[in-house]
Amino acid sequence: MFKKIFGKPKHDVNTIKTLEKLNETLATLEKKEQVFLKKAAAEVEKARNFTRAQNRRAAIQCLKRKRLYEQQVEQLGNQQLRIHDQMIMLEGAKATTETVEALRFGASTMKAMQKATNINDVDKTMDEINEQTENMKQIQEALSTPFGAADFDEDELEAELEELEGAELEEELLQPVTTAPAASVHVPSGRQPTRPVPAKSTPEEDELAALQAEMAL
Repeated sequence: MFKKIFGKPKHDVNTIKTLEKLNETLATLEKKEQVFLKKAAAEVEKARNFTRAQNRRAAIQCLKRKRLYEQQVEQLGNQQLRIHDQMIMLEGAKATTETVEALRFGASTMKAMQKATNINDVDKTMDEINEQTENMKQIQEALSTPFGAADFDEDELEAELEELEGAELEEELLQPVTTAPAASVHVPSGRQPTRPVPAKSTPEEDELAALQAEMAL
């Protein structure tokens, strides 16, 4: 990305040009090698023809020239090998340089970011976040409280409940004892049972009933 912003570094441009020059030289050496190989093959063919013609001296001269061409081919091969080594070294150096520049750019960016971010600002921001979080919790708790709810004294409620329970028990004790229902009397069909005449209560029973009625109120 920094190459797009600042352009390619000068040494990177030089490396690319050097690699292009080496590639051109390598191609030239390969062409020369092919020429010498063809010439060496041609001398071998000439030597065969002179051998058939019983011209031994001419055949030997052809073989000498063939050896010279082969030496040139060997030299060209060594030169190509050195160029290949140089290209590999340059490409490795180029990759290493790009890696170092990328790391340097990343370190510079990180340094700038850290400089822009103050630790005190971070602490202040975290305190504000914690404060806002606590305020939100209080708001939620306030909203979750039932409408119109108030605080009551639990001891007062317990005492009032005991009074109600005591009054209920006293009322049960003062209620008159119910008499067992009288046994039903079989009445023959066609005859209506006579209504029993209620027994006349004594003055003491009337007074007791009136006292129970007053206490019930």
